Parts: sequence; C-alpha cells; structure tokens
Amino acid sequence: MNHSVSNTARLLGAGLRALLVLTLVTGVLYPLAVTGIAQGLFPGKANGSEIRADGKVVGSSLIGQAYDLPLKKGQETPAPDLKWFQGRPQNGLGSNSVNTQYRLILSGATNRSGDNPELIQWVKEAKAAVVKDNSTAGYRVRPSQVPADAVTSSGSGLDPDISPEYAALQVHRVAERNGLSVRQVRELVEAHTEGRTLGFIGEPRVDVLELNIALRDLVGGS
Repeated sequence: MNHSVSNTARLLGAGLRALLVLTLVTGVLYPLAVTGIAQGLFPGKANGSEIRADGKVVGSSLIGQAYDLPLKKGQETPAPDLKWFQGRPQNGLGSNSVNTQYRLILSGATNRSGDNPELIQWVKEAKAAVVKDNSTAGYRVRPSQVPADAVTSSGSGLDPDISPEYAALQVHRVAERNGLSVRQVRELVEAHTEGRTLGFIGEPRVDVLELNIALRDLVGGS
C-alpha cells in the first residue's frame, strides 16, 4: 500500500515539474523571445502599424476609418465630410454596443450574394452618391467611372485602402473643397499610391488615412 502511494506521489511530482517547465517555456520564454525578435526586427508592425500625426497616434495603416460630419439631430447615419478623401463603404456586422465610449463598427462582411436585392440596392445608392458627391462645377463624374471599391465593402468591412482609380475620382472634389489646385491634389495621390507587393502580389492601392494626413499638411502649408 505504501509502495503504491509512493509511486503515485512520484508521478504527481514528475507531472507537476513537467507542467512548470512547459509553462515556463511556452508561457514565458517563448512569448518573450517572439516579442523581442518582433520588436527588434519589425517594431512598427509589432506595435499595430500605428500612424502618427503631430506626435500622436491617429490610427493604424491596417484599419480603415470614417471621415464623417458630426451627426445632426434626427440623423441616423452621418454624412461624409467631403473635404477629405473617403474610403470604402463600411458595411460591417453592426455597431459597437459594449464599450460605448468609442464609436466603432464591428468588422465583418455583409454575407450577401451578388444577386441579393438589398445588396444591389446598396450598390445603386452608393454609386449615385459617389457621382453626386464627386462632381464639381467643372468636372462631372460619369457612372461608368465609379470603381467597384467605391460602392462595396471589403471582406473585413474596414479596408484601409482604396484603388488609385477611386482616389483619382475624388481629386476634383477634394481640390475644390480645400482651395487647392487639381494638380496639387493629383500629385498628392500619386505620391501615396503603392504598387503591388513584390511587384506581383495584390493590387495598387492608396492608404486613405495616410493620404488625408498628407492632405491636411498640404492645406495647412498652402
């Protein structure tokens, strides 16, 4: 009986030591090593790909933001602030209802098929709004100019990038609203257009937050 108890105690002791060693290796040493390597080699990505302006973190290059006017009384959906470049539609899974200190939308796709009547109506309304909002006294946007990313959300619903075509479509409106020349704004877009990763992965893109920060700096300096 005593021999059996002794064996059980030894097994428990061995199991406890194994647990402590594995906890130390996988729960402390490995995370510290990975964190240290990431901070040493890729500090920007390790810290969330933060974008700073005026010494403050204003967002991430990985997450899209809305550029809207404050809600007016009786409004359910804010109107876009048309002095800024606009990103893709943010048709996510709903609104943040837990931490209401922040006005967030939840990430996610609409999960509607291409022939869904509601999605078709959204796209029609979005296209009409893009044409109306981006047409100026001297420049008329045609429906055929509106690219797909201007009227559809991404899989996450929070894509930070737009296509160069959508950015170019907004140039005249942004120039007019900010008292800039079309040439100035077009050059700004060209300077913030990224090509395909490694030359063949993905599509050319423009990060809207970075572009709007540069726009603000241009307006402030002009």
